[in-house]
Amino acid sequence: MATSLSLGSQLAVNVLDAQSLLAAFGVLGVGVVMFAETGLLIGFFLPGDSLLFTAGLLCTGSGQHGVKLSLLPLLVAAVVGALTGSQCGYLIGRKAGSALLAHSRSARLHEGAKRAEELLERYGHAKAIVLARFVPVVRTVLNPVAGALHVPARTFTLWQVIGGLVWSIGLTLAGYALGSSVPNVDKYLLPIIAVIIVVSLIPLGLELLRSRRATKEGVRG
Repeated sequence: MATSLSLGSQLAVNVLDAQSLLAAFGVLGVGVVMFAETGLLIGFFLPGDSLLFTAGLLCTGSGQHGVKLSLLPLLVAAVVGALTGSQCGYLIGRKAGSALLAHSRSARLHEGAKRAEELLERYGHAKAIVLARFVPVVRTVLNPVAGALHVPARTFTLWQVIGGLVWSIGLTLAGYALGSSVPNVDKYLLPIIAVIIVVSLIPLGLELLRSRRATKEGVRG
């Protein structure tokens, strides 16, 4: 009976809520979500940023439902999921090409693919692959798009590893640091996550401004 209740609670988990996912699946859930969000197009809606930050915070014992995670296993799960997911998405793109998006009716997914192509074209492979990690939806679709556009495998692997490490470890440790220094910080989790998402978009915003300035200077010249 107890097993049935536990299974029922996991099946009822809200996949859009980071704390619900962590309460149900713990560290293993982080690895699975990282893989799905970065490697499978069906995972574009998953809360990658907020999940990493919240998981880091819960390593300090802060949070509801008494959930406490261990930092080292969490970092390993986050890194492995993020890196293998991106590489898987790239390989799928190499094999399936543009057919990946042909059967999808999601406007959000198609918009993400368009932005991914623009990033690759505007900033080059290295910078685009790193920047995409910090943009929801784009980090999901850029990997298969890069594969479909035949971005060199060595180039993609190098920069997705660098971007993946900075993104997954950085957000996790940010949550851990805040949870360690601010008592009862989980009460303010929603506004904090909103700030984290905005901050994660700053690198892309700075690049857009720099690109526009360079274009204006080129026109004037």
